[in-house]
Amino acid sequence: MRLLGIVNLHFHDLRHEGISRLFERGYQIQEVAMVSGHRDWKSLKRYVNLKPGELAKRDRAR
Repeated sequence: MRLLGIVNLHFHDLRHEGISRLFERGYQIQEVAMVSGHRDWKSLKRYVNLKPGELAKRDRAR
């Protein structure tokens, strides 16, 4: 990661990003939980960082 100039990146950070991207693509809570290994929404929602603009784009595409 040093070659890319990324400092202080952890595997856990990638988990946040991956979970948010699944939601942005339209996956349901149960589907994301199967991939992430979370057992309930309360623990899963800590990882979600949805971008309103991405949700709006997805909504218009339907």
